[in-house]
Amino acid sequence: MIPDLSPTEVARKLETAPDRVVLLDVREPSERSFATIQPSIHIPMYEVPGRLDEIPKDRDVVVYCHGGSRSQMVAHFLQERGFSSVANLAGGIDAWSVLVDPEVPRYY
Repeated sequence: MIPDLSPTEVARKLETAPDRVVLLDVREPSERSFATIQPSIHIPMYEVPGRLDEIPKDRDVVVYCHGGSRSQMVAHFLQERGFSSVANLAGGIDAWSVLVDPEVPRYY
């Protein structure tokens, strides 16, 4: 089971232990060019299987997409590949924009 973390929980983790957590953005490049959460690693969903070595296994990985569906699938995939601390950003970047940082543009 992949835990869902709320945007406020993720923001708190980033504030209190920034060296312990990494955000993994699995959206398409066009989505990332419009809005992003920083700092984050960008690996589009379809590229994740071939780029696992770019994702730190010694940190808490929080995966995000636009609304949370793609990131949930990627988080499950990572867990199956031996990543022990993986979570999904509930509601994705859209919820982040509403609940944490209104400066991050919303899109549909």
